[in-house]
Amino acid sequence: MTGARAEVELSVDAPVGQLWEAITDLSRIGDWSPECTYAGWLDGWSEPVVGARFEARNRFPNGLVTQVVCMVVAADRPYSFGWRVFGGSPETEEHFAVWHYELRPAVRQGQTVVRQSFIHGPGDSGARAAVRADPENAAALLQGRLDQLRRNMTATIEAMARDIRRRSI
Repeated sequence: MTGARAEVELSVDAPVGQLWEAITDLSRIGDWSPECTYAGWLDGWSEPVVGARFEARNRFPNGLVTQVVCMVVAADRPYSFGWRVFGGSPETEEHFAVWHYELRPAVRQGQTVVRQSFIHGPGDSGARAAVRADPENAAALLQGRLDQLRRNMTATIEAMARDIRRRSI
């Protein structure tokens, strides 16, 4: 499982700077994401800089709700934003996922090409727990989760872009 990857790349009708602002506005993620219902800065942090921490809460279709701690590992305004995900303290646990957004201006003015990626591991995660509980279906479980992540990434990015367009009218 470690190293399993999901990625989407979309061209959206939103300028790079405005999309960066949406992606890094943690207070809005619950408005756009089908899975992440809340995110907020921790420990006095209030902006995306390397080392900053935030918490996030996720709700899954089966009703499971999780809470994680994230640490920013990439923050190059307005082109790159990434973080590692921990089930507990980053000082005592291995991260179990890395998320990253890359933004670049598209050929058409006012558009952005956005690539969002997810890499699993190396720490323990819900996906690992599901595989341990049903090892005979490990490949299908992993593929199902990666497909779900791709759908959710696409839905989130598209919702952000629609919101930016609505506010620009």
